[in-house]
Amino acid sequence: MGERLHSEKTYVCSYFDCKAAFSKSWKLEAHLCKHTGLKPFCCENCDKSFCTRYQLTRHELTAVLLFKTILTSEMCLADGCSEDFHKKKQLKAHKCEHQQGLPFHCSFSGCMKEFPSRGKLKHHEKVHEGYACEAEVCPFLGKTWTEYLKHRKEHKVKVPCGQCKRQFNNAWFLHQHELRVHSGERKMLLCPQQGCDKKFTRRFNLESHVLGDHEGKKCFSCAYPGCSKQFAMKESLWRHGVVHDPAKKKLKVFCLT
Repeated sequence: MGERLHSEKTYVCSYFDCKAAFSKSWKLEAHLCKHTGLKPFCCENCDKSFCTRYQLTRHELTAVLLFKTILTSEMCLADGCSEDFHKKKQLKAHKCEHQQGLPFHCSFSGCMKEFPSRGKLKHHEKVHEGYACEAEVCPFLGKTWTEYLKHRKEHKVKVPCGQCKRQFNNAWFLHQHELRVHSGERKMLLCPQQGCDKKFTRRFNLESHVLGDHEGKKCFSCAYPGCSKQFAMKESLWRHGVVHDPAKKKLKVFCLT
């Protein structure tokens, strides 16, 4: 699917209107999966599959390293305990939990909790201290980091579009929206097949049209009972699934125009 050129990135995607180029062949193979959706290299030890042999080999090596890690892990030998750890200091801190008294005590009034390590004690102390908002004149004090992050979103100022009701997190997204929606006549992509005068506003729709209508490549079939529809792109099949399952959230596929 790729062709060689005399440049640094010698492997170029040959799909219509795709200008992606790569310095290594396996990177091109991985990229082609975005067009075909195929993952031909399957792991013999699990149900995972991959776009390239390189990705499969890396997956298998990771599994071997994980197995070796399990064999060399530090295990707690206390009765009825099956905990294991990657480092000796983690095991040492854990052993304190089997003792009557732990070395690190919470100093807040009325709190009698003890911990095996200084790190766990500091993490616990945040329950008492909380996470204060840095915004000016804001009294918020979150009990957890998650609460704090959720609250911080309330201080983000939305940038409104002057031509419609859309709002955006920053000026860059607003600018992209204005170029795409409010810049006048949209750039149209013409079908390159002779005798076909169809036009599209998105590259994804053009590629789907060429593959399915002109080349007859509709490799993705709907598995819903009684439905025989076929599609050229995997994303199209996912979108079609909403027809059979209205409650399913419609997948948004972002394509460059």
